[in-house]
Order: sequence, then structure tokens, then C-alpha cells
Amino acid sequence: MALDPKAFKAYDIRGVYPSELDEDGAYRIARAYADVFETERIAVGRDMRVSSPSMAAAAIRGAADVGVEVVDIGMVGTEMLYFAVGELGLDGGIAVTASHNPKEYTGMKIVRRDALPVGGESGLLEIRDRALSFADTPVGPGHGPPGRVTTEDVYPAFVERVLSFVDLEAVRALRVVIDAANGMAGAMLPPVLTRLPIDARRYFFEPDGTFPNHEPNPLLPENREFIVAKVHEENADLGIAFDGDADRCFFVDDKGEFVPGDFVTALLAESMLEKEPGAKVIYDVRASWAVPETIERAGGVPLVNRVGHAFIKHRMREEDAVFAGEVSGHYYFRDFSQADSGTIPALLMLELVSKRDRPLSEVLRPLRERYFITGELNTPVPNVGLKLQELEERFGAEGEVSHLDGISVTAGDWHMNVRPSNTEPLLRLNLEALDRGLMERKRDEVLEVIRGS
Repeated sequence: MALDPKAFKAYDIRGVYPSELDEDGAYRIARAYADVFETERIAVGRDMRVSSPSMAAAAIRGAADVGVEVVDIGMVGTEMLYFAVGELGLDGGIAVTASHNPKEYTGMKIVRRDALPVGGESGLLEIRDRALSFADTPVGPGHGPPGRVTTEDVYPAFVERVLSFVDLEAVRALRVVIDAANGMAGAMLPPVLTRLPIDARRYFFEPDGTFPNHEPNPLLPENREFIVAKVHEENADLGIAFDGDADRCFFVDDKGEFVPGDFVTALLAESMLEKEPGAKVIYDVRASWAVPETIERAGGVPLVNRVGHAFIKHRMREEDAVFAGEVSGHYYFRDFSQADSGTIPALLMLELVSKRDRPLSEVLRPLRERYFITGELNTPVPNVGLKLQELEERFGAEGEVSHLDGISVTAGDWHMNVRPSNTEPLLRLNLEALDRGLMERKRDEVLEVIRGS
């Protein structure tokens, strides 16, 4: 059995196949999940990785062996698993995926009823401990009868739901370059695209877990080189790139410039607030001032929150927020089981560019001319706690200090957030100023402290 405890991360399970996580491990995790959450009916879906069919089959067997009824929804984007759990009223679900990780990885994203995430603070560690406790005992069918396994095609209902977020008549015949990175967007998008009037230039739509063209992680600049070049080459109105399990999408404007997640959040918030004036919108502590200021200008209520989908989804339910956005490219929608989607933001952006009747670069110009952001800068440090304390002592007097997530300092014309990684001894800096020179100066000052001995 391969079930390395290190595969259990803050928000999901990911490990190298088959040395850190294999089918026997998947079987035991699914069985442990059924025990810990006392589930009766769950969905299991999988991505296109080479190991995913056998890993999903093992997970289905593990749950069914302890009497759980399993709905096998086949090869789907992760957001379709979330949708299935909410739509079918299930007790939870497992997506067999390693998201944007390289090809040698496998993993699982687990949710409970209403597509609420199961993470390190909400049951994943209990699942880990229960699964590991099975290691020395032969695991087979439980005492009662095995659970029934059925199959369900959720594609038609999913397509209708995501299309309901936009006015299809408002979408123009834009030329759009789409890079599916040989991931799940290649399976998930075609039935959506057939309903749109756009000229979609499709690349790498063949689901292929060996990722023959580039890794499915558009946050890394080297993985965006292709789509940037194609936007220029094809004179496209915009480019859209998806990660491996397609629950995140990333945008490139008509000039081939990457659009930071903060600015995407601001634009999507405007769109959602047009549809529901006065609603609450959640954003994370790393975000540019562009986000709360745009939300307020659009008549909405901005609410800042800790980073991480478990915290965001919980807050969305508490506040009945219509939308939430994270700098990392996760966008959440109340009317999509408060879950994240890669498809809905892509549709909203097409609608927004169509309605504004201006190039996306022009729509973004006011944000790019006012807000100067560093993006996330990561630095390994030997002692995270001591370094955070040092940062507070050095910069705390310059503005208002918050400890909502790491340390945030907000001054009159600049602000920053420095937070520890959930999985490694890293500090992550996001800093912004209302002047490029000031941004660069403060960035260098903060990095000097972080990287100093």
C-alpha cells in the first residue's frame, strides 16, 4: 500500500503515483471518508490523468464496500463534481485529480454535503488517520451488503447551469484563443462552446494526462507563453487558459498581457453586481485595492477574508455573498453551490467584453494605471514566526496592522500582506502601491527583511 501522510495537504490530497499514493491508498481513503462522515450517497468523478481511471475505481470500491451508494459521474472537471453533489442532494463526493500538478501526481479533492470542502481543519486529518489505521488489517467488504454503484451523466444539467449566469444574446462573435492544456477543459468546454456565437480557437483540447504540450498550471509564466503568442498571432480579442482540472481559468487581454487575479475579481464583481445590485462580495487579504474600491463603486459590499477555499466558502454561506474571488484564480458563485468554477468566469468575461464593446486592454486600463502590484513573491525562511514578528516591528508603525491571515500592513498609499505557506516553510508577499516607484521601493524594503539573516 502507498499512502504517504505527506500527501494530505491543507485543502486536498496530492502525491506522486504510485510511490506516495496508489489504488490501495485510494480505496482506504474513500472507506475512511465514508466512516468519518457517515455518508450514505456520494459522487465520484475523475480527471484525465493516466492513473485516474484505476484510482477512481478503487475509491468507488472503497466506499461501496462499507455500504455507501456511489454515483459514478465519470471523467469530469472538478467543478462538475461540486455541481453533482449539490444538484443531486448527495452527502458528498470525491474528485480524483491532482489539479495543476505535473503528470506523475495523483490526488483527491473531497467535499461533504452542499459541496462544502473537506480540508485540514474540517475532517481531512481524521480521514488520514482512519485510512492509515487500516494499513495493517486486510480491508474487504464490511458487515452489511455493499452499496449500489450507479452512473450519471451530469453534463447536460451542468451546461444549462453555467450558461444561466450570462445573457447569451449579449455575447458577440469575439475571437477567443482557448488553451485547455490537455486537461479537463478539453472535455468540459465543447458542449458549452457550441451554444456560444464566439470564434473559439481551440488548442490542446485532447485530454491527455501526459501533458505533451506544457504543464497545466497557467500561473507559471512559461506555461502562458503559448497562449500569449497565439493571441498576437490570431489577433484575438482575448485568451483563456485553464488549469488541469479546469476549476480555474486565467485571462490574457487582446495585447497579450496576463490579467492578474485581483483585476479579474474586480471585473467579475462588477458583472455580478449588475445582476444583483447591493450584494456582498468576498475577496482575499492579498488582493489589490482595485477589488474593494470597484465593489463599492458598483454599489456592492466588499468583505475581506482569509485565503483558502474552505474559509471563503464558509464565509459565503454566513454572509449570503453572491460572489467571491481569490488572487490565485479561484472564483466562487453562490448559485453554483458556493463552489468555484473555471467555466462561469470565462462566460462572464465574454459577456463583459461584449457588453462594454471595448477591447479588454481598454477595460483594464484604469486599473493598470492606478494600481501597481507585485504579484505573489515567495521566499523560503527558516523560522516563519520570527520573520513575521520582525516584519511587524519594522513596518507596523507605518500603517494599520491586521493579523487576519499572516500580517497585513495598510498605509495611506501602499499596503502589503505577508503570509506563511500551508505546506512548506515559505513566506508569500503581496504588496501594492498607488505609484510604481513606491511599489518597487517598498517591495525591495520588505524583501530585504524577509531575505535577511
